Amino acid sequence: MGGSSPCASCKLLRRRCAKDCIFAPYFPPDDPHKFAIVHKVFGASNVNKMLQELPVHQRADAVSSLVYEANARMRDPVYGCVGAISYLQSQVSQLQMQLAVAHAEILCYQMQQEESLAPPPPPLPHHQQQLVEIDGKHFLLQNSLAGMPQFTKFTSSSSFNVVQEPLKRESLWT
Repeated sequence: MGGSSPCASCKLLRRRCAKDCIFAPYFPPDDPHKFAIVHKVFGASNVNKMLQELPVHQRADAVSSLVYEANARMRDPVYGCVGAISYLQSQVSQLQMQLAVAHAEILCYQMQQEESLAPPPPPLPHHQQQLVEIDGKHFLLQNSLAGMPQFTKFTSSSSFNVVQEPLKRESLWT
């Protein structure tokens, strides 16, 4: 670097900054924290070796990665950036799940809209119907041709709204 101030590396290591200093282009004197954290995590000697093994056009990216990893290691000494990546992947999974639920809700609303516009299904003969009360709501249990009962919402105005899913028979022990 000659007559100007030494790079952050040479300043921290208290040595004279030569004009061919490998650290000077990547650790400027006005950002000493950048080299200090990389030095603390990786060591100046190891960083020097890494930079010398790389072609010049890749060194800036390598320094950027070293700084990022050093900062991540300071926050999380065990996992470093892998911990940050795992956390972000978990957030993406949760958001994808929330998006899927939102899409399902939209589909349900659309089906309810279509259902409210469609004429009610014809009632089955009285011997194939049974009125059931669940959580204060009245449902008409109708046996379909397939033998699987289906719930139909029963209202006092004698109009029918069919619930999409048929009643499922489940065992508590399987």
